[in-house]
Amino acid sequence: MNITEMLKKFSALTGVSGMESDVASFAGEILSKYGKTRTDALGSVICTVREPKAGGIHILLDAHMDEPGMIVSCIEESGFLRVANCGGVDTALLMASPVEIHTAGGIIEGVICSTPPHLQSGGDEKKNPKIEDILIDTGFSGGEASKRIRPGDRVTLQTTPRELLGGLVSSKALDNRAGCVALLHAMECIKDVDCGISVVFSAMEEVGLQGARTAAYGLSPTHAVVVDVSYAHTPDSPREKCGIMGKGPMIGIAPILSRKLTDKLIKSAEAEGIPYQLEAMGGATGTNADAIAVAREGVCTALVSVPIKYMHSPAEIADPADIEHAARLIAALVQEIAKGGGNHA
Repeated sequence: MNITEMLKKFSALTGVSGMESDVASFAGEILSKYGKTRTDALGSVICTVREPKAGGIHILLDAHMDEPGMIVSCIEESGFLRVANCGGVDTALLMASPVEIHTAGGIIEGVICSTPPHLQSGGDEKKNPKIEDILIDTGFSGGEASKRIRPGDRVTLQTTPRELLGGLVSSKALDNRAGCVALLHAMECIKDVDCGISVVFSAMEEVGLQGARTAAYGLSPTHAVVVDVSYAHTPDSPREKCGIMGKGPMIGIAPILSRKLTDKLIKSAEAEGIPYQLEAMGGATGTNADAIAVAREGVCTALVSVPIKYMHSPAEIADPADIEHAARLIAALVQEIAKGGGNHA
């Protein structure tokens, strides 16, 4: 697999939480090569790679496919649109940004309003706007806008995936299309194992983990590996809260995560010569691991994260080498879990 090209294709697709159909269709087509694939009621794509045996090991591999965006909340009489957050877009990034409104009739382009600096006063230039104060200008009058756009339509920032120096990739939605690509590459690395394996590209992580929660309940796995992204260090961010891009995937350590699986991840990485970093969290992980671990009677869950820069922006950056190493690490852990036979620890 060409990780860079797959990452660019995946991240270019629109999949704002609750509207993941485009990315789900693409994901389903690819996953169908590995097993029977379906889309559940909430929009998550579920692939049964190997059917679990009764009483045997069943490993769930999860990566969420949705991205943060906005949702139209009101159409003003003037034709301007008001929006609400749909997954946590940083308002500091929005002013004067070109956007796309995804309507039933197709994409409508617009621009987020911005007050010229000449007209600002009282420290306005230092304030980040609240999401409820943001307006989008499509050029339409109120009547025309109401005909073409309706409350509930999703809004995304316009961006194009691109390669940077050093082989890095910059795009929107690398959170968490990077995780999706890591799982796809992991499927190529996993050799024959005698246990159940299900892959889930889950919906609605950004608005409450609902897709992973319901998928895990239905699949009832014994083990799970969640793949997401975490913070890569930049000069303006606290070093102690960040990983280093290019230094390998981040192995999560948290109360909700299985310490035994975490230790197996570390041992697998060291045995295979895979670079890794540790990420310690004192409470919840903020990922699908929090929902999957408590499904039904509980699931032994591990977390692997790809470090990215500028999370929840239209210009996130990832290193394909970290994605490749994450895939190899996941594959190595699956092989190690499968050796356990009926031992679910």
